[in-house]
Order: sequence, then C-alpha cells, then structure tokens
Amino acid sequence: MALTQEEIISIVGPVDRPTLAEIAATEASVEELREAAAWLANDEALVNEGRRLPGPRVATLIELLDEPVEER
Repeated sequence: MALTQEEIISIVGPVDRPTLAEIAATEASVEELREAAAWLANDEALVNEGRRLPGPRVATLIELLDEPVEER
C-alpha cells in the first residue's frame, strides 16, 4: 500500500510537494520510511548497534530526504 501524504509528513516532517511525490513513487512502506528517517537521524548509532545497512528502497528514501531542495 502506497504511503499517504499524511504518513510521510508524520514521519519526516514538512516536505515540499515534489519530494512527497518522489517518496510516494518509491512504493515504500511506513516501516521503510521510518527506517530511512532513523538512518538520517543517527546512522553511526545504528551501525554501532549492529544493524544491517539499508536495503535499496530505504537507501533511495535516504537519498531523497537528504538531498537539498535546490538540487531537485
């Protein structure tokens, strides 16, 4: 099931419409978006916990969320 605009905003905070559309287009789950947000918030802690590196979809979400708006 595709992420809704409300779900995206509740997890990552306010984002512009193009970013919302790009995130929704990944067809990621709520869990994957939460994982991407966690990696962005503190990747070193997750690595130290022994967590596996993000999968391809989560990595794509990280790139979308970490990219400055003017570069899109």
